[in-house]
Amino acid sequence: MLRVFTILFLVFKAALLSADVLQTSSGPVRVTPMVEGLDAPWAIGILPNQGVLITERDGKLLYVADGKAKSVKGVPDVLAKGQGGLLDVTVARDFSQTREIFLTFSKPQRGGAGTALAVARLSEGGDRLTNLRVIFEAVPGGSSGRHYGSRVVEAKDGTLFVTIGDRGERPKAQDRSNHNGTVIRVNRDGSVPGDNPFVQASGVRPEIWSYGHRNPQGAGLDARGRLWISEHGAKGGDEVNLVQPGSNYGWPVISYGVHYSGDKIGEGTAKPGMEQPEHYWDPSIAPSGLMVYSGKHWSDWKGDIFVGSLKFDYIARLAGSPLREVEQIKGPETNRVRDIVEAPDGSIWFISVGEGAVYRMTPE
Repeated sequence: MLRVFTILFLVFKAALLSADVLQTSSGPVRVTPMVEGLDAPWAIGILPNQGVLITERDGKLLYVADGKAKSVKGVPDVLAKGQGGLLDVTVARDFSQTREIFLTFSKPQRGGAGTALAVARLSEGGDRLTNLRVIFEAVPGGSSGRHYGSRVVEAKDGTLFVTIGDRGERPKAQDRSNHNGTVIRVNRDGSVPGDNPFVQASGVRPEIWSYGHRNPQGAGLDARGRLWISEHGAKGGDEVNLVQPGSNYGWPVISYGVHYSGDKIGEGTAKPGMEQPEHYWDPSIAPSGLMVYSGKHWSDWKGDIFVGSLKFDYIARLAGSPLREVEQIKGPETNRVRDIVEAPDGSIWFISVGEGAVYRMTPE
C-alpha cells in the first residue's frame, strides 16, 4: 500500500512540475510528466474518460485518474522473470459500452511460461478487473525468460493481433507448428477467424498471421488499418515491418544483423519467399513501442511512424517511401522509451523506463 501512496504523491507532484520543451521538426513541443515513481513500466492504455492504465512488469496494473493512482485488483498471475511479466495493455474500442481491456503477459506453464492474451472488464471505480478470461496462450512455452514479444492491437474488424517472440529458440520462428516468432490473430473470444491464412493448412497453428519474427515489441495500425511492427534484431538488424497475412519475415534465415559473437546469421540479407523490412537499423536501437500518428495536433507528422529506442534514448520518427528515419526526438525524458501511444485528443504519450515515468507531448 505504501508504494501506491508514493505514486499518488508523485502524480500530484507531476501536475505541478514545469514541463520541458523539446525542439522538433514541427516546432517546439511541451513534454509534461504525468506519472512518476514507476517500477519497470511496460505499457500505457488511455481510457475515454481521460483515465490511464499502466502495466508494470512485476505484475501490477495501475489506474490513474483525477490526479490519483490505485492498484487494480484481479490481474492474472504472471511469471516475472527476465523479460517476462505483465506486459501490454490495450483499451477496447468499445470500452464505453463494455469496459473491456486486453492484457498480454507471461503466463506460467509447465516448464516455464508462454505469451498469453486475456480480456477483462474494468470496474467503474477502476480498482478491479472482473470476468477475466485467458483467450489465447502460445504453445509450447519455454524456460527462457527472453523474447515474449507481446503487443496486442485491436484491428478495425475487431479481431486481435498479438506479437510473439522466438523465445530465444531461433529455428522455431520458421516452424509453424508452434507460435514462437509469429504474429497471431484471434477473435475477441479467442476463436480463430475463418480467413486466417493458415486455417486450412495441416500441421500449422491456425492462429498464425505471419511468421519469421525475432522479438516484435512494437505494433500499431495505420489509417488504412494495416499492421506495422517494430522488432529487435540481434547485433544490428532491428526492423520495421508492414505485416501481410501468410508472409515469412525471414528470421533466422535472413537478417541485416549478426550474432552477438560477430558470426553471420543464416544465409544473408535476402531470400526468395521471405519479406524485406520496410526499414532496418544498424547499429541496433532496441526498438519497442510503435505508433502511427493521425496528424491531429501536428499535421505534417500525419501518417508518420514513431518508435521508441531503449538503447539510444530517443523517439524515432520514420516517414517517406522508402521508409527511413527522418528525425530523432530526444531529451532528458526519453530515457529508454518502452511504449508510445496517441491519446484521443492527439497528444503523444510515452513511457520512459529509465525515468520510471509517463510523459505527454503537446504543442508548445
